[in-house]
Amino acid sequence: MTTRLADIAAQAGVSEATVSRVLNGKPGVAATTRQSVLAALDVLGYERPVRLRQRSEGLVGLITPELENPIFPALAQVIGQALTRQGYTPVLATQTPGGSTEDELTEMLVDRGVAGIIFVSGLHADTSADMQRYEQLRGQGVPFVLVDGFSPKVQAPFISPDDRAAMTLAVTHLASLGHTRIGLALGPKRFVPVQRKIEGFVRAMQDQLGLSAEAVESELVQHSLYTLEGGQAAANALIGRGCTAVVCASDMMALGAIRAARQLGLEVPRDVSVVGFDDSPLIAFTDPPLTTVRKPVPAMGQAAVRTLLEEIGGTPAPHSEFVFMPELVVRGSTASAPVSSRTERARS
Repeated sequence: MTTRLADIAAQAGVSEATVSRVLNGKPGVAATTRQSVLAALDVLGYERPVRLRQRSEGLVGLITPELENPIFPALAQVIGQALTRQGYTPVLATQTPGGSTEDELTEMLVDRGVAGIIFVSGLHADTSADMQRYEQLRGQGVPFVLVDGFSPKVQAPFISPDDRAAMTLAVTHLASLGHTRIGLALGPKRFVPVQRKIEGFVRAMQDQLGLSAEAVESELVQHSLYTLEGGQAAANALIGRGCTAVVCASDMMALGAIRAARQLGLEVPRDVSVVGFDDSPLIAFTDPPLTTVRKPVPAMGQAAVRTLLEEIGGTPAPHSEFVFMPELVVRGSTASAPVSSRTERARS
């Protein structure tokens, strides 16, 4: 017991006497100190005494796409931690190919009496989807918040990154390095974030390089899948059209673009520059470290929880879109435009 107290005290940065007071439920300990001791218990893998276990205020559902893209687990972690701090228990429901649909997961969560639901990159982002499903959910009295996507047909709070600004950041960076043939690799056009990225990309290419919207959309935008293989296929097409830089709509696609360049005998960033989007965990440690546009995941996740809890508490935020500014993170996958004809040789 003495060893355990010493471990917990060291982890929490307090005295063993303070740890003892917290574990025994004694008064005279500041709330922040008490929380530090409980966090130390959790980190060290000790079970909390029954009297110190937090009673859940209720369950909150979190519906995400597949977790293969590391940005989704990162966002889920932020949301889960924020909910737990407020006394709620997060219930993660993940869509998988051939598995449960968003509607089935929603029904399951509602049947379990969740206090609310947070949807991440769901059908609300798909312009071809029927938005009536969300109005039906509202009619059942279930509060919800929608992350990454927008529809004027749905009366709810939306949390989004500024996709247009993200493209401006990427294009401005590449243009400053001397690139004039910049391609954009992204997902299917029916998704709202895709449409917004195209709008931002086209406007930035007009402002920075004086290109027409028609030329940009017809020659420099390539739709594919939000996967490594999708990025590889899109980059192959764009490099084949003379692009010396490729902006990708996800970090996973960017890794595929780097693979495509290498298979063509090109080096990144000497011959082709690549920019990702998200700044997913571990992406700084790729070869080369990826230049990317960082999605403000902590701010977005915390805002989603705060907004949902206001809905649950009966003091809802305005049913509008809260937009968060991304940030360019320059690493090792972008460089000055190539002067030699190496890219020309690879395309021939």
